[in-house]
Amino acid sequence: MKLCKVFLFFFTFYLSAQQKTIETIFFDFDKFDLTEQQTGVVTNFIKKIDTSKVESIQIYGYCDDRGDDDYNFKLSNNRVNTIQELLVSKGFNQSKIIILEGKGRVIVKPDTVENLSETRSKNRRVDLIVVNRNSFGKGVYNSFKNKLKVGDKIYLESILFDLGSAKLTHNSKKELDKIASILQDKKNIQFEIRGHVCCTPEIYSDGIDKDTKERRLSWNRAKTVFKYLISKRISSGRMTFQGCGNKYPLGKGDNYDRRVEFCITKL
Repeated sequence: MKLCKVFLFFFTFYLSAQQKTIETIFFDFDKFDLTEQQTGVVTNFIKKIDTSKVESIQIYGYCDDRGDDDYNFKLSNNRVNTIQELLVSKGFNQSKIIILEGKGRVIVKPDTVENLSETRSKNRRVDLIVVNRNSFGKGVYNSFKNKLKVGDKIYLESILFDLGSAKLTHNSKKELDKIASILQDKKNIQFEIRGHVCCTPEIYSDGIDKDTKERRLSWNRAKTVFKYLISKRISSGRMTFQGCGNKYPLGKGDNYDRRVEFCITKL
């Protein structure tokens, strides 16, 4: 395959268990603008999805391993912004775009890669991840807007934590702001905030919070969300929180286990 064809190659696949659509758009070397054909890829992507069923969309940008970190972080963010601007210009609801993140360069070891040129070309990309409503299985939802009952869980991929940290990221705060707005309208909902951790040996029940040095990381994550929602005028009487440690991994990778979930306790 010629290198120019690799730049324009795109694919869509479905993760049936999660009901997600993932689309990848590849960029030319050192570029963040799109050719006419690449623009068509995004346009066709929008046409194919049922936007009425879309809960949220996440956009992640990447670069190959050449150049320094600062330059590549800027370039990957520019690629993300290019895709966002095109989506919005084609009528996609901007409020559903919940994550915009340039990841910078993807490091490879040249002496261990069989086709270095092609590998680098596939790292010059943006991934679009679309999450559909109620895409996590029976009794597990991704929004407080769903028709809920006691015992249902709400799991939001945008409320994740850095390794060893109980501090909210910028994206997590944005998502919690949306949740607070919904909860202010749905005053009947009461819930428990459950914190989780990854990467902890089975002999331990919880992770260590690198700031407090306590083995209460999942508890601290839940408490952080609890306090943040209070700061957004959600009554503490509607919420409880607890740490679940490493007892409930999702099986999707470490990043997704550094999370909180909301369990409905009363309606």
